[in-house]
Formats: sequence, C-alpha cells, structure tokens
Amino acid sequence: MTHSTYRRQLLLTSVLLPAMLVPAAARSQAPGNADLPRLEGTDAQDRPVRLSNLRGRVVLVFYWHTGCAVCRDKMHELRANLVGWQGQAFSLLGVNSDVRKQDWLDYERLVASAVPPAQRFSSIWRGDASTVDTMEPPTQWPSACLIDKGGRLVARYRGRIPAQAWDDIAGLL
Repeated sequence: MTHSTYRRQLLLTSVLLPAMLVPAAARSQAPGNADLPRLEGTDAQDRPVRLSNLRGRVVLVFYWHTGCAVCRDKMHELRANLVGWQGQAFSLLGVNSDVRKQDWLDYERLVASAVPPAQRFSSIWRGDASTVDTMEPPTQWPSACLIDKGGRLVARYRGRIPAQAWDDIAGLL
C-alpha cells in the first residue's frame, strides 16, 4: 500500500465514515442551519410550552420518566443548577416519557406541593398527541439535549448528565 493510499484510507475511516454515521437529525442541527429543533407541548396545568419561546436562553432539555431511579436522582442536581443560574439566560425543560400520563401528573402534583417555586421547571408529557418533538427520541434514560441561545442543538447527553455538561452550559451563557 502506498503512502497516499494509506492516508486516504485513514481519512475515510477516521473522519468521513464517522460523519456519515451521525444521524441525519443531528447533522441537520449544525450551526447556521435553518432547521432548528421543535419541542412543543403542554405542562401539567395545560399551559403551552414551546422551546421556540426560550430563544435567547441556553436550554437543557431533560428526558426522563418516573420509573427511572437515575432520572429521579438527577432532579436534585438539576434544581440546584437552576437556582444557581437564576438571573442568567438559562432554562431547564423536562420531557417526561412515562407510558401513563397519570404517573407524570402525580409526580408534578408532588413537585408543586414539596419543591420551592425557584427550583421548579416546566415539564411536558411526551405521550400526548399534541406534543411535537423533532429531536431524536431518547434510547436511554435519562437523556438531555443542550440548546444554545440561537435555538440550535449543540450537544446530547445519554445516561447520567456528565459534569462537562454544566461546563458546556456555562460556556454558552
């Protein structure tokens, strides 16, 4: 194999092939692309929630369900960061993936009675027919998507949210 053939194969396997394996939905979210992710639904009080209304803010979209122990465990960290960034252009938006809507509603009622208002964030139920979510559905819980101030999807986190995610958010603020 010649040196130039080896370099072409290396380029193909290390740069081009991984880029081709990125899902089309993720590629369409590249900076500068007019196709911004859409997320719309209603909260537990039937108020409309739209990701587009949060443009100008950094948004962490948190996918979870009540049966996920790791998801529930993460809520304290999410709420602490939400309070820590009060006054900053940061929002947290939950997307519940419970099979039964009642499970989500019961959880939201518990939050409303036990969690201080400054630590609460909007949450929608993914199973509602009116919910629109153009981001790829999560394949594991918890999952999160980071949206920049321009409304672009800039990162995905699967499983526990890594410490780096909070650094990423701080860098976007």
